[in-house]
Amino acid sequence: MEEKIARELICDTGRELLKTGLVARTWGNVSCRLDKSSFLITPSGLDYLKTMPEDIVYVDLSTMEWEGKHKPSSEKGVHAAAYELFDDAGFVIHTHQNCASAIGLAGFDSMDITSAEREALGGVAKAEYGLPGMKKLKNAVKSAMQTGAHTVFMVNHGVVVCGSDKKQAMERVQLLEDICRRNLHLGNAAPKRLSEKKATELISAVRQEIPTAELSGGDAAVMWSGKRKTLHAQLDDMAQMLGSHVPCVRASAKKAVKALSARDAVFVQGVGAIVKADDPDDREALKLLTEKSALCALHTEAMGAKVKLGAVDTALMRFVYKKKYSKRKG
Repeated sequence: MEEKIARELICDTGRELLKTGLVARTWGNVSCRLDKSSFLITPSGLDYLKTMPEDIVYVDLSTMEWEGKHKPSSEKGVHAAAYELFDDAGFVIHTHQNCASAIGLAGFDSMDITSAEREALGGVAKAEYGLPGMKKLKNAVKSAMQTGAHTVFMVNHGVVVCGSDKKQAMERVQLLEDICRRNLHLGNAAPKRLSEKKATELISAVRQEIPTAELSGGDAAVMWSGKRKTLHAQLDDMAQMLGSHVPCVRASAKKAVKALSARDAVFVQGVGAIVKADDPDDREALKLLTEKSALCALHTEAMGAKVKLGAVDTALMRFVYKKKYSKRKG
């Protein structure tokens, strides 16, 4: 493909993924094959809305040497594996999409998927966990792809999808989320919300003490809050931004403020989650993360699966994010 067109396609895809909710923040990555020996990939840590064609990074497939204004995505090795294994792969997308992330944690083996859907996805497989950017993750994904699967669940992390071009890769990403959505099990309890008046009073009281606090009141967050259980990190994006766990408290402004004095998020019974961050983009990311994390926790619990990211991996993800994680926005 002509390099100029490929760079524009990658930028357009990043914005499309954001718009459709298949990625958030700077998470995920997109690449496009140029020829048999090279590909282009999104840079590490750059906002998709700000990424311009000249920001896209050139990578030599044989040496993994790169050229560009920015460092390439830390997942360049995963993309390289796809291009090495599949002659028909021309476009690769890695997402952190909600429903597929949940199915990657529990229910993959029993997933309701038709033979036609499996064929449309180019085959499906699962790769065991490895820290982002590390050889263990690349090797796990490569092993999964060696089964012929062009769509791979990355346990505790997300999904990587290969297509012949952007159109096919995007179709596969969206089809996968539809399939995984119908395979979600969230239990029988409907969200039990506080009255709008009480919820407004509670969040207002919290904001008097913590002005940067905001409500994340999606259905999954409210459903989890009703369980009055601590939510432990199952996905590495939660481990990065929220640490090992998010507590849950009764519907009390005082208890919520106390919890938020020690952490950046808390589940509040009947309200959902309340998050805090100085940066508005960080607050939006935390709201998305608490909802996604609650969705995954509800699903794994309903499936009877005990899933928790390892303590060492959680601590490493949190440390690197706080201190020097290259994808940290801004």
